[in-house]
Amino acid sequence: MANTDRLRHITDAVREAGTLSVAELASLTETSEMTIRRDLETLAEQGLLERYRGGARSLVLSGEEPPFVLRVQEGLEAKQRIAAEVASLIADGESVVVDSGTTCLEVARALRGRRLTLMPLSLQSVNVLADAPGQLTLLVPGGRPRPGEGALIGPLTRASLATVRFDTAVLGCCGLSAMDGLTAYDLDDADIKLAAIASARRVIAVTEAAKFHRAAFAFVAPASSLHEVVTDSSAADDEVEALRAAGVKVRTV
Repeated sequence: MANTDRLRHITDAVREAGTLSVAELASLTETSEMTIRRDLETLAEQGLLERYRGGARSLVLSGEEPPFVLRVQEGLEAKQRIAAEVASLIADGESVVVDSGTTCLEVARALRGRRLTLMPLSLQSVNVLADAPGQLTLLVPGGRPRPGEGALIGPLTRASLATVRFDTAVLGCCGLSAMDGLTAYDLDDADIKLAAIASARRVIAVTEAAKFHRAAFAFVAPASSLHEVVTDSSAADDEVEALRAAGVKVRTV
């Protein structure tokens, strides 16, 4: 198993189990306990788990959002396919607001060379777009970044969104279903997503299929507030059909 794959496997296993011993992780990854100890030190330094004598425990509580640094590489290929599909739905000359989150970061990358007016709602996307070709007009909102996330939140971000009427808003989510609508883990994040919806003529939600049937803590908006959802091809048929019955166009890639 490659080093990066092993680290991701360890992180996922500890997050799922809560705590695991060095011996259990060595058996799980078919590697030596010495290697596992080095891996755990690396992951603890990155803030992905907590090291204790003889094992490791997860820093992510049940119902809590995993850290951005952990999510950013998860399902990357699917996120890139989703981002490419979203880019194909946006015409040159549009004004677009792109939400925070790891899938939306890939959307920002996919739109980087386009002739657009674009407002990103995360520091990561601002950095990706900062040196984009001159044909892209970058609008940088005000606001306070969420620690560890880089998502811009607060009254300055809301005020920035209120001054513009976008052609398209691209939103990420922590949970999405026809029953519970669009949900987020953080109330401030939910507030900004709602403001983005209010400022746009068309709303496209992007999400990995794993977030279907999931309801996070903070309600953002009903599914009917979305015009389109772009997700990966593993999405459950029943949830796709339920969203379509609610009037949402669903694209799977």
